[in-house]
Amino acid sequence: MNRRKFLVASAAVSVAANAFAAPQREIRKALKWGMIQEPKAKSVLDKFRLIADCGFHGVEFSGPVSIPLREIEQAMDKTNMRVPGMVAGANGRKFSDPDPAVQAAGVAAYNKALEQVKALGGSTVLMYPGRVNARNPYDVVYERMVKNTRKVIPTAEKTGVKVAFENVWNHFLLSPLEAARFVDSFKTDAVSWYFDVGNVVNTGWPEHWIRILGKRISKLDIKEYSRKKRDKEGPYAGFRVPLGEGDCNWPEVMKALDEVGYRKGWGSAEVRGGDRARLEDISQRMDKIFAL
Repeated sequence: MNRRKFLVASAAVSVAANAFAAPQREIRKALKWGMIQEPKAKSVLDKFRLIADCGFHGVEFSGPVSIPLREIEQAMDKTNMRVPGMVAGANGRKFSDPDPAVQAAGVAAYNKALEQVKALGGSTVLMYPGRVNARNPYDVVYERMVKNTRKVIPTAEKTGVKVAFENVWNHFLLSPLEAARFVDSFKTDAVSWYFDVGNVVNTGWPEHWIRILGKRISKLDIKEYSRKKRDKEGPYAGFRVPLGEGDCNWPEVMKALDEVGYRKGWGSAEVRGGDRARLEDISQRMDKIFAL
């Protein structure tokens, strides 16, 4: 499906859906800081103004950030933009490293990100839950992740900012049933799941994950995936397709989100960024998806 057909079809579905008295969705749009690649936008304020003009409501930094928080806060005040959370994924991945010093550094950095998000008024810090490989056995990674996650839960509970595990291609927590049990094992509302829609499509169906994870979902990453491109060009090529033109069954995804009560919250684009025109296109495509 090309861009024009996708937008026309989405608009038709949206009109039909509005004929019913379903509760209105209020999923706000965010994107990742590194996606903002407009040459004319130099400062934090410039970038915030740009993405606000493109229709976004917030932006997630890679955390912990080195930009002075005051500079971010001033840009937020002047643009009404929000920082709903941060991505400290790589620091979370350090939790399962064989080197105890690396683990400790990951915990310290993740705790700092939790504190920064609190200061900026956000609610989650995304974590990549470990990495299983030939030298990192599954059960060992599991044990390390549990041990080191418990070290950041006190900060999460103190700040009110949730630890948010994400489903990534790391050979760990491979099913939604296991992911749900992993979250529940910590026995605290401070641990949640940051659900990446596109990451599931290679081996499964996002709507299955959504229905199983349910209320554990605290945020969404909005990403597309094409099995056709995967089969022709390799696994990671599947991500190189515009939103709405791959194999994510977005009507079913939105239906599943409605069923589990995720009608309000944040959906953050995690796709190839670019200049103003590129960001405007991403924003418009997200609008169409959220209206399905």
